[in-house]
Amino acid sequence: MRIIFRVLPWLILLIAGYFFISKKFSINTSVESKHQLLVEKIEAIGKLELVRYQISDVLEHKNKTDFLPEASVLLIVKAEAVGCIDLTKVTRNDIELDADTAVVNLPQPEICYVKIDHKNSRVYDTKMAFFREAGLVDEAYKAAEKHVTAEVKKSNILAQTKTNAMNVLKPIIEGLGYKNVRLTFE
Repeated sequence: MRIIFRVLPWLILLIAGYFFISKKFSINTSVESKHQLLVEKIEAIGKLELVRYQISDVLEHKNKTDFLPEASVLLIVKAEAVGCIDLTKVTRNDIELDADTAVVNLPQPEICYVKIDHKNSRVYDTKMAFFREAGLVDEAYKAAEKHVTAEVKKSNILAQTKTNAMNVLKPIIEGLGYKNVRLTFE
């Protein structure tokens, strides 16, 4: 029992000291952001997006210099590519209507955009990057975007866009009462 009376004051003092120090030296942070949004341009867009590719790329990007060790970064990049048809290019001359036949001449499909999804992409590993890590990661993302764009251009995204245009637009035109619908591409 005597030992409890000897240890109890020290235990109380230790707990009180902990609470004093944690309250006294706690770091309170606040974040404040001020934005002034300005709409610079408004455009009418008539592009019909018909196919979306979701792409993953694993990229090892290396940077070699004469006086520093080789630095590398390993990224897992998520990207998106969209094929579309620009319907603003369709004119009245591109549409031929007969009693039960409709012929629509559409513009060639195009790649609307290829973009990196930074939210879902990850920097997996960096080696020997030290103070140049941010620049190395930025270079790697730019290289990934160029590579993904080149690969998308080689893919069959434009053919898939044509197929999807047929699947989407033909039922719409048939719904207008035309039994024979033919879609062509300039």
